[in-house]
Amino acid sequence: MANLPVIVGFGGISPAGRSSGLNGYRRLVFESLDLPKRINTLQNLGSLMGRINKDSDGSWLWDKNTVLDIEKCLMENTLDLLNGTLVRKLETNLFDPSQIIQNKNFKLIANNERGMQFSILNKSLPQVLPKEWRFLSNNGETTSFNVSQSLQVNLAQFSQSPVNTAGQLPTGFDPASLYASRNHPRGLQLTVFGASDALDSMGIEWEQIREKVAPDRISVYAGSCLSQLDVNGNGGLLQARLRGKRVSSKQLPLGLAEMPADFINAYLLGSMGTTGATQGACATFLYNLRNAVEDIRRGTHRVAIVGTSEAPLTPEVLEGFCAMGALADDAGLRTLDGLSKDAQINHRKACRPFGENCGFTLSESAQFVVLFDDQLAIELGANIQGAVNDVFISADGFKKSISGPGAGNTICMAKAMAATRHVLGEEKFKNRCFMQAHGTGTPQNRTTESAMFSRLAKEFGIKNLPVLAVKSYLGHSVASSAGDQLMATLGVWQDGILPAIQNVDSLAQDVTSQNLDFVLEHRNTGTTAFDAAFLNSKGFGGNNASASVLSPTVTKAMLQRRHGKKAMKTHETEHLKVQELRESNQVKAREGSTAPLYRFDYNVLDDQALCFEGDAINIRGVAPSVSLTPSSAYDDMID
Repeated sequence: MANLPVIVGFGGISPAGRSSGLNGYRRLVFESLDLPKRINTLQNLGSLMGRINKDSDGSWLWDKNTVLDIEKCLMENTLDLLNGTLVRKLETNLFDPSQIIQNKNFKLIANNERGMQFSILNKSLPQVLPKEWRFLSNNGETTSFNVSQSLQVNLAQFSQSPVNTAGQLPTGFDPASLYASRNHPRGLQLTVFGASDALDSMGIEWEQIREKVAPDRISVYAGSCLSQLDVNGNGGLLQARLRGKRVSSKQLPLGLAEMPADFINAYLLGSMGTTGATQGACATFLYNLRNAVEDIRRGTHRVAIVGTSEAPLTPEVLEGFCAMGALADDAGLRTLDGLSKDAQINHRKACRPFGENCGFTLSESAQFVVLFDDQLAIELGANIQGAVNDVFISADGFKKSISGPGAGNTICMAKAMAATRHVLGEEKFKNRCFMQAHGTGTPQNRTTESAMFSRLAKEFGIKNLPVLAVKSYLGHSVASSAGDQLMATLGVWQDGILPAIQNVDSLAQDVTSQNLDFVLEHRNTGTTAFDAAFLNSKGFGGNNASASVLSPTVTKAMLQRRHGKKAMKTHETEHLKVQELRESNQVKAREGSTAPLYRFDYNVLDDQALCFEGDAINIRGVAPSVSLTPSSAYDDMID
């Protein structure tokens, strides 16, 4: 009997803001929220952006000035706050898109027979002098040389980025300022914030979990697709020599793609269980989710932390995707909208999945979920937000273009749909599911993905499958893109609003729409309209993954069927305490009084902390013990 992976917490940070407490999701559907939810959403954004906080005397501050009516202040500044979120024109907090540095080779040619004379500071002299440099003199500070004909030089020049749109974290939000970041790459800063947010969202203290679960039965799967490519990671490592700088001792290790998992273990949880990261291009989140689902279903693990953190907004990454013709650059947007060279571009509308479009919009995001097995979820009174039914992965087989789509996505999505039908039954499967499309905003995606969805809906007998595409708000966060989808999916089940495919008034003519219902306006369906959702990811190289996620209502019904009404009553009682702590954590977040969990040099253990006792290892300060009693799958093959 397989254990059910129950979603008991989720958190993170994206262009929509903080993920926990549905804050990120509610930014997507802000126009359809009631007033109290709007106020909470604005308050959370204001806190993240450093605009509001609660003073020690209980008064509210807006831009460090006391305000008497915080709700009135938020409503008056609504547009200001909202404009600093989602996809928008590139800001200058990470780099200046109008001043992209590029080294260019030049040849300086002497204009007379005497050649060319120049001087260099002694401390800047190259270790090996070029053979054509002829020494003239040294005055103690500089050395003078002469070249007879020409001098090859490398000079820095600056240019305007052709791409000026991105999904950026809320304006003013600086994760490095929230903890002792010590030159951490931005992707790891987002990891610390996002994973802390997910842990806080549970409403269960981590120490309470550690008392229940052996350390080797906790797993952490987290990483990135592109690795940490800013100056504090691999980007700085590769740039250093070319820019005349030194490589630091941190850049190489902190640039590793699995480092988000390592940081969670080493500085947040102190976890000694299974760890790692599986990379699958744009499907990386679902690849890691599959690892966790398998752990819990087999019973080898009881708790899993799953996530991704991607911070790809660097000039080099933008240039790489731009060279592929993948991004919506300014020239493409002008052509698409029929704008003159000097006309103002509406960067907020750059990403248009399934509409007339010209490329995707790169984004930064970190998303994390916490999974319990069903028994632990009941025992601890966990907040049951859904369950992961299954995750399927398929490669494309032989390919021509490594970045082109193939047949694999149809296979893994068909498996996800079949697995959902098996749980729900035919009628609910056909009428109570929705699709979270990969929906990048490229012409190729809109034709291939819509054709696949249409074919599968027809094959499975679904007449009107709702299709969503959250990249229209958030952009493409590469590894975290399916995490963005999951964040929005859990919000639909709590608030009952399907977020529209933004920026698209009508579908492109080459989009296949038979048996599909592309949601082009926010749709208030209620919280019980859907029993399951399909998450879809397509990645370069033929990395395809699809997930079947079950609603809280279906999950609770399954738990009651397995564990009985009495167990669920016990869960309800325990859940009251959990809910109280969850709400308290959300209040602190809105007031700006919360901080990420970060434990540097805390309770570090070595081999001497381990004590072998019979068939177990006891770890000092950690309970329960690690069992050495094997559970062999090969008993029928051995004596």
